[in-house]
Amino acid sequence: MTPWVLRLIIANAVMFILTSLLPGLTTQLMFVPAFVLVRPWTLITYMFLHAGFFHILFNMLALFFFGPRLELHIGDRQFLWLYFISGIMGAVLSIFFTPHTAIVGASGAIFGVMLGFAYYWPTEPIYVYGILPIQARWLVVIMTGLSLFGGFGGMSDGTAHFAHLGGFLGGYLYLKFITANSRAARYQRQFEKPEVSSADIERWKTISREQLHPVNREELDRLMNKVNANGVQSLTPAERDFLDRFSHR
Repeated sequence: MTPWVLRLIIANAVMFILTSLLPGLTTQLMFVPAFVLVRPWTLITYMFLHAGFFHILFNMLALFFFGPRLELHIGDRQFLWLYFISGIMGAVLSIFFTPHTAIVGASGAIFGVMLGFAYYWPTEPIYVYGILPIQARWLVVIMTGLSLFGGFGGMSDGTAHFAHLGGFLGGYLYLKFITANSRAARYQRQFEKPEVSSADIERWKTISREQLHPVNREELDRLMNKVNANGVQSLTPAERDFLDRFSHR
């Protein structure tokens, strides 16, 4: 469990208890697209409301399974931006298609997190109901198809399908943004590998292994062994970005 995944789960759980005890709070915090100009705070607050126990259970389970690895990979700040941009985009898309339908739930934000997981680990097997294996990328494709069918097919099942689609859209746009502005992308735009000084190598050696998550610790060891065996020129831009990111912490 990573820090912000844990905090988001706690925040959702606390709000679920509060709204169960104070039903009127839901009315003040839920998102109704037609009223967005007079209640702009609901663009965010609706993400922390849920329609029932199983609604919050499935959303938080998805956040628990997909969120920690993604937060570790892209960092806590970018993870939060991804989460909230996905959720807000889910609300924005609903303005155009279901303007008079009240929306609650973290599903838009969660769909953005799911997309982020599939973006970085597309072939990772996901076990649906703990039994049926499916690659992460195909799970996202299937969920997108179901949301498109549910939204444009006129299904009245009480699910905010356009919020789901907006979550995917917001997540995709933000992931493309951070990828285009990453150090790795900047290196590639230079058409040649940047010069690496001995000071850079020494700085990489000072990265504290003990403070890293085991996944990142294993990657650090692999990259430093690669440098020792084949030289700095053997590193890809993304691998240099990894070393730079953790050496600046």
